[in-house]
Amino acid sequence: MKQALHSLTVPTRGPGLYDFTDAAVDFARGSGIENGLLTCFIRHTSASLVIQENADPDVLKDMQDFFARIATHGMNYRHTAEGPDDMPSHIRAALTQTSLGIPLSKGRLALGTWQGIYVFEHRDAPHRRELTLHLIGD
Repeated sequence: MKQALHSLTVPTRGPGLYDFTDAAVDFARGSGIENGLLTCFIRHTSASLVIQENADPDVLKDMQDFFARIATHGMNYRHTAEGPDDMPSHIRAALTQTSLGIPLSKGRLALGTWQGIYVFEHRDAPHRRELTLHLIGD
């Protein structure tokens, strides 16, 4: 059994979905592992990870709009120390994922034809989101 570990930084410009599929594919390809499991982990509590359609950009815009409606700014949140966008960001992150598992088969990530891997930024300001990619297999 082999393992490979990689750190990745994804810069964001505010709310939205930021594709890092190519970076994950490149990491898996360079690992020398043929079959296994890639775990993607984001080291933040106000951003998350999703696998989502990568063909129609309206899907990503609709996702962002939906999450903005279900966890809005301006509610009477207790946690306000980091600004009005912070608590809604924590809620959105709790409704999505901080970790994803993607099978690796014959040296390729087993993503569907229209699937991409995204950082889902929930904060209003730009950030540099840190991810850890871990691949285990043979």
